Amino acid sequence: MSCQSCSNSATGQPRGCQNNGTCGSDSCNKLTVFDWLSNMKMPSDQAPFPYAEVRFKNSRKGFYSIPENVSPSVGNVVVVEAESGYDVGMITITGELVRLQMQRKKVDIAKESFSKILRLANAQEIDVWQAARDREAEVQKRAREMAIALQLEMKISDVEFQGDGKKATFYYTAEQRVDFRQLIKDMAMAFSIRIDMRQIGLRQEASRLGGIGSCGRELCCSTWLTDFRTVSTGAARYQQLSLNPQKLAGQCGKLKCCLNYELDAYRKALKNFPKPEIKLHTEKGIGVFQKMDIFKGVLWYSYKDEWMTWHELKVDAVNKIIEKNKAKETVTALEDYKEVLVTLEDEIQFEKVVGQDNLNRFDKLNVQHSKNRNRKKSKNRPKKGNNKNA
Repeated sequence: MSCQSCSNSATGQPRGCQNNGTCGSDSCNKLTVFDWLSNMKMPSDQAPFPYAEVRFKNSRKGFYSIPENVSPSVGNVVVVEAESGYDVGMITITGELVRLQMQRKKVDIAKESFSKILRLANAQEIDVWQAARDREAEVQKRAREMAIALQLEMKISDVEFQGDGKKATFYYTAEQRVDFRQLIKDMAMAFSIRIDMRQIGLRQEASRLGGIGSCGRELCCSTWLTDFRTVSTGAARYQQLSLNPQKLAGQCGKLKCCLNYELDAYRKALKNFPKPEIKLHTEKGIGVFQKMDIFKGVLWYSYKDEWMTWHELKVDAVNKIIEKNKAKETVTALEDYKEVLVTLEDEIQFEKVVGQDNLNRFDKLNVQHSKNRNRKKSKNRPKKGNNKNA
């Protein structure tokens, strides 16, 4: 397992930290799936779905067929088929939820071939898998040193060992094509394992490594997001955001994926807004667009000669002025279409009860006490003309 609290018990089974994947320590909370069909029983005349979803290190998952002699459940460590040898992973979902996941990911059961789940992993296989996982940090460090010695412009971001420890996959990022043939030879001699090099993008690298975003939560790409769509600066312009790279960029250095979440809602709302380049022609002058508030449905315009004075207009009022300008009707001034904002009294949030009085209730008392003290001091002071010792 990943952290110390999730370590294996004496029998080889995962002990579990009882946090249900919310500990945030490593890969045990990446791309987790809530089985909302776990408390529902299958009909007696229907066989269970013969496929399961298996999760490996970080965000790598796969669908595997279940043989008749194996009945795995969620959380079991299983041994699955691999290209050479075997691999070890953990069951994430089983049953009908796997069918729904396949439909969501557009996996065709009839056309694709799936590897099999061989058996449940025993204690010895789990120890070999854990020993291989413990080697990954050291192997990654030495691989980086070899790449630097060969002057290769690449970054080895992650290393993943196969469950049997005979093969390792090196994930790297590079801006250009890299000739790493000599690097593979050096690593094969140094580590005595089969080497597999895979180039990934910056977003995939962030999803594998994980982290905390500027919102204070774990990265979407490492917890639930699997579809990495392109994000352009137009998404920030639609949402009236400042084009500041430091605020708009995520852990991967690219534009944040969350800029696309509300983009459709902004585009739908902006359909009722006039284009900023349209000018309002009035008898008093030409109104030029300054800014807008999409949530309130308000736009601000100013005359060409009066740039410091902004006039707040509703969207409907601006559209009426534009229609009159197209019909060549006279519009006197922008002030005629300005709505009077009615200020409502603040609603009472709570009534004065015990413990909910005004926070400034002691200020007046302190002022009164200070006045009384000053009066007492002035009474006790001897007057200048009534000195007894004189």
